[in-house]
Amino acid sequence: MDKRAKKVLVTGGAGFIGSHIVDELLKKNYEVAVIDNLSTGKRAHLPDDISFHQIDIIDIDHVENVFSKEQPDILIHLAAQISVTDSIKAPYNDGNINILATINLLECSKKYRVNKIVFASSAAVYGYSESLPILESAALNPLSFYGLSKMCAEEYIRLYSELYSLSYTILRFSNVYGERQNSQGEAGVISIFINQALNKEPATIFGDGKQTRDFIYVKDVVAANVAAIENSLSGTFNISSNSRTAVNEVLSTIEMVTNTEMRRVKQPARKGEILNSQLSNKKALLLLNWKPKYTLVKGLKEMLKNENNRKA
Repeated sequence: MDKRAKKVLVTGGAGFIGSHIVDELLKKNYEVAVIDNLSTGKRAHLPDDISFHQIDIIDIDHVENVFSKEQPDILIHLAAQISVTDSIKAPYNDGNINILATINLLECSKKYRVNKIVFASSAAVYGYSESLPILESAALNPLSFYGLSKMCAEEYIRLYSELYSLSYTILRFSNVYGERQNSQGEAGVISIFINQALNKEPATIFGDGKQTRDFIYVKDVVAANVAAIENSLSGTFNISSNSRTAVNEVLSTIEMVTNTEMRRVKQPARKGEILNSQLSNKKALLLLNWKPKYTLVKGLKEMLKNENNRKA
């Protein structure tokens, strides 16, 4: 490990993906500090003795205090407003968190000489694409304010890099699933289905269930973030399984893994929902020294095993 890259500051570090990244960084003997306002994250996801700051990243004074105290070498920025629906209902709040707060972090990264910024972006920046799998060079045409705010944050990061020589890696995640994911509201469909299976509830399917997604297990996403901070390259990478799985197939696989049979409840297709999504991961495989290790079945089994261990 590069000695200059000793301390990592993780925003959103008590959340679904962030807490898994924190776990792995600690295993690799990085010094870790976390920012999280706990609006969706949980303090219980983190070790008791970790350096933890419960603040809003939109508050520049609080953010600067953390940077001044922690003096991080690396910033992993995951804190975000992630609901597509909420971004449409409240675009000002979405822009505040996903754009303005990102600028706060960039200003502090510049001032306190952060060596590397890793930013969690999303497949939502692409919008609808006729050509699959989608390459990083594809046109960006977001269909929601969430996708737009992520795209805008990416552009700020790139321009800060050009103007101030900040090293960065932007990771565009496909559909991430795994333990600790919220199974309520607009969460990942896998977490919702597993929760319904374990509680012997019917599965709700929007539309005909033939819509496809590129699902990736959270531990593969964690490995990509670690690869990004251990790689000196600046750039943008899709982090995905490079495969498509229909919602109906996901449900059948969950039934097999959980040994349950679920009743299907059909609902009308959601407005604006993309029918098919698949991100090419070839660039990440080639340049990041990373590749996904979990198939959907393997990831689901790992997720259930860890969930059962937690309950035991």
